[in-house]
Amino acid sequence: MALTVAAFPAGAATAAALSTSAKADVARVKDYLNAMTTLQARFLQVTSSGAYAEGSIFISRPGKLRIEYDPPVPVLMVSAGSSLIYYDKELEQVSFLSIDATPAGYFVSEGIEFGGEITVTGFERRRGALRLSLVKTDDPQEGNITLVFRDRPLALKKWIVVDAQGIETTISLLGIRSGHDLNPDLFRFADPRELKEPDR
Repeated sequence: MALTVAAFPAGAATAAALSTSAKADVARVKDYLNAMTTLQARFLQVTSSGAYAEGSIFISRPGKLRIEYDPPVPVLMVSAGSSLIYYDKELEQVSFLSIDATPAGYFVSEGIEFGGEITVTGFERRRGALRLSLVKTDDPQEGNITLVFRDRPLALKKWIVVDAQGIETTISLLGIRSGHDLNPDLFRFADPRELKEPDR
């Protein structure tokens, strides 16, 4: 699912030329993201290919993430560190990904900086909203992510991922709660295959 598994491979990113006011807004966004300790929300996911899904997302910085899709999408993703566990409930298949190779890495890293590993390629202010486009500095050709915020007060509303095939995936957040304690068990993965009783 493009929410977390679209990657961003190699090249050399070109940073956007930002005005003084835009630089100030980008700094506000960076401070907002770095101040975010936890986030819980429902999400709606729509792709330009016509796919639709929804579910729940939980973030606890640094490093912790849980994304659970509602049926019929049989996907659960959990991270409590550098690895993201991708569990396909239907196939009973577990995969491990580096969270830094996914869009989720933008949100759960310990300290978010623009201009190092992440390059700002675009910034827009429109009708009380800010749009910030980013790529991985060393791998800009495979895709990009645009974060969309409500302005004043600043609040993350959605993000848009464009992958190497040009497929656009929009993830909109609903009912956001932030800054409150989350159950640590949300970020632990118990492999259901190991919990099954052995065949008799």
